[in-house]
Amino acid sequence: MGGEIDTVTALPGHDVRDGDRLAQISNPRLDRSTLISLEEKSSDARQKLDATRAKGASDRAYVASLEAELASQTEQLKMQFQSQIEELRARVSQSNAQSGEKKVLVDRQSNMVTRNTASMDMLRPTTQQYAAAMHNADAERAKLNQKIAQLNALNGGIYVGEELVVLNNLAQKRRDIDLDAQRMEIEERQQSAVLGDLERLIDTEQKRLASLEGADVLSRGSGKVLTIGAAMGRHVSAGDTISSVVDCDKRFVVAIFSYRQGQNMMPGTRVRIDGSTFRTGIVSAVLPKTSDKVDERFAVPFPQTERRELYAIITPEGANEADAPVQETQASDAAACAVGQWVTVTRDNGVVPSMSVTWRRIGNLMASWAHDDNSETAQSHPIDADTRRSGMAQPEAPKADENWWSRTGTLVSR
Repeated sequence: MGGEIDTVTALPGHDVRDGDRLAQISNPRLDRSTLISLEEKSSDARQKLDATRAKGASDRAYVASLEAELASQTEQLKMQFQSQIEELRARVSQSNAQSGEKKVLVDRQSNMVTRNTASMDMLRPTTQQYAAAMHNADAERAKLNQKIAQLNALNGGIYVGEELVVLNNLAQKRRDIDLDAQRMEIEERQQSAVLGDLERLIDTEQKRLASLEGADVLSRGSGKVLTIGAAMGRHVSAGDTISSVVDCDKRFVVAIFSYRQGQNMMPGTRVRIDGSTFRTGIVSAVLPKTSDKVDERFAVPFPQTERRELYAIITPEGANEADAPVQETQASDAAACAVGQWVTVTRDNGVVPSMSVTWRRIGNLMASWAHDDNSETAQSHPIDADTRRSGMAQPEAPKADENWWSRTGTLVSR
């Protein structure tokens, strides 16, 4: 993540363990547009869900009122039909009685006509009256059957007939509102699912922003803090170096020598190392000029080489022996990490100087002699171009009996 450094807890030279906090980063310029968009969509979905629920509740209440009204009118019509059926049954009985009387009268008059005691003119009206009584009885019976059928249909929820038009309209409206209520239930479930998905996305986005809003830079291993690459308040991005932690137990020496001495510095060659806590080492590899990409793997970049110079990777054999002389500066820094320290490498039983170092040593020696001749004790000689190029500290004036021609400045790197 990128952000600004709030605190830097690790200081150069301090020991750290795996998981220790090196720095704390905050990101005040965090992009929250995605979260805002999700919250707006969630708000809209919640409003739609509330509206759908309210519409569904209204439809269900309307359906309940229609059902109550339909049930009330159905009961009234049932009572009305039952009374009409009773009345029609009475009419049917009355029609049957009248038709029976007319039949008896027709039979009597027919016997009289047969005995020639009455004429056909008297029998004909009576016969017509009997036929009319029979038709009236059939009509009343048909009305009775119709009312009974309507009552049975009403009990079954079927509304047929002019008298049931109102109930039929109520039933149709109830079905329409009930279908709308069911549709609202489906929409409510859909809106609930959409809202749930948005809320999960919001939670995920909030967790992501919380992880990007601030973070602790932790050490991935134990070691010693070598350098601090960023100060408080500085903006850093992913991949930037905040601090360098090195394992001082995995150090090695990088020496520069001329390609003409390649056979003398082959892998396996034993060399002497001056200026460090260890005295001897073994050449493990010989490399040409490296690139910046290769240097990024090490805590300290390799020193720059001149033309026709090579690198020798030297693995130390161990610490100083108990009886070996130790310089005063080494004794004071024995507990410190030697990574990045300049040392001098000499092949055992041989002289292996690099040309750049040789000429630099000659220049320093001549400058020191001129300094001694002119008695310029208040000033120190300037650093030559080679020393500035390789990033070395200003060397001390060598003594006349030093073996300056057989030593090469190197870096201890991880």
